[in-house]
Amino acid sequence: QVQLVESGGGLVQPGGSLRLSCAASGIIVSPYAMGWYRQAPGKQREAVATIFETGLANAADSVKSRFTISRDNAKNTVDLQMNSLKPEDTAVYYCYATVLRTTYWGQGTQVTVSS
Repeated sequence: QVQLVESGGGLVQPGGSLRLSCAASGIIVSPYAMGWYRQAPGKQREAVATIFETGLANAADSVKSRFTISRDNAKNTVDLQMNSLKPEDTAVYYCYATVLRTTYWGQGTQVTVSS
């Protein structure tokens, strides 16, 4: 059974930093893609950043200069380093992993940016 567990969310002041981590277990092959989505109250879930098994990564324009995604293929983990956080980054952040055409999701971790 595949499970994704996120950690690292919390409350931070504008301009601050947080690092989200996600560990996938129960996976027998390296995920084709891993990444993060987020959902703010009253808004649709949106893609934040994705990193492929090759190391190629992409990110939403709104976070591209502030967030960095990385992964460890040997451990099946994916991290999201978030710098210069803004109030509009407040959301529940969900980790995902795509393995053999199936996408698995974590339970989500809350990130709140507020003074």
